[in-house]
Parts: sequence; C-alpha cells; structure tokens
Amino acid sequence: MAKRNVMNLLLVGALGLPGTTLLGGFAYYFVPPSAGGGGAGQAAKDAAGNDIKQATWLKNHLPGDYTLSQGLKGDATYLMVDAGGKIRDFGINAVCTHLGCVVPWNKAENKFKCPCHGSQYNADGMVIRGPAPLSLALAHLTIDASDTVIFSPWTETDFRTGLAPWWK
Repeated sequence: MAKRNVMNLLLVGALGLPGTTLLGGFAYYFVPPSAGGGGAGQAAKDAAGNDIKQATWLKNHLPGDYTLSQGLKGDATYLMVDAGGKIRDFGINAVCTHLGCVVPWNKAENKFKCPCHGSQYNADGMVIRGPAPLSLALAHLTIDASDTVIFSPWTETDFRTGLAPWWK
C-alpha cells in the first residue's frame, strides 16, 4: 500500500507542476497591464515628431488657429491659439466619440465636424449634434521651463458639462 501512495504522489506532482504553471499563465492574461509612472505629462509633438516649443509654435500659428499635434498616448490632439495670441491651457482630443474618426476643425463654421456620420462639436469640443454621445476628451496643457508644450491627463470636472470626465 505504501508503494501505491508514493506512486500516486509522484503522479500528482508530475501533472500538478505543469498544470499550475499553465493555469497561472492563463490567469495572468486577465490582469490588466500597468500604466506605470505618474501623471507628470507628455511633450506635445508636431507632424515631424519633434517636441513643440511655445515660442516657435506661436510664430507660425495665428490667433484662432486650431492645429493637430500628437498628444497623450499618441492621440491626435488640437493645440489652439486664443484671440490674445497665446496657446490655450487645454488640448482637445480629435477622436470622435461615436466611431473613432479624427474630427477636423471647420474654421468657416467655427466648430468641429466629423466626416464619418456628421457629429458636430463646438469650439471647446462639446457635442452639439449627434450621433456622437459624448464631448471630445480634454487634456491639460502646460509650458515647462524649457518652453516645451506638455499634455497631462484631465482628471477634474469637465468645465463644459459640469460632469466627471468620461475618458479617465
């Protein structure tokens, strides 16, 4: 009987080790990846992939200008120059909340108009006509000591709607 118990233990050990390894790998698949780091921000990039400097940007972009840049997570994000000739303190993510199209700025109508299904957003990115269910996402914009434009996540209340941000 002792030999049988030893053989049963060896069999359980021989099958259990690979089985738990496979099961552990399967379970690890469902653990979301860590974003890592803090929310310090990310430098805005121009079309060539270079960091955007405030002084250079303002030389080439007049008041009322809305131009795409690379923002957080590589998403297309609008940098806007206000009527006073300064870069606004927030960026607007250009990805439509309906189906994910990049929404162009329509200067003639002073609003964003999605070419895919006709959603419209005002100059601050708030939805004014569907089928888009939500306003465009926001990102904080700051200028660091080296004059580089920095985007950081927007976590406060959305000033356009008074609601918590949906894009967190």
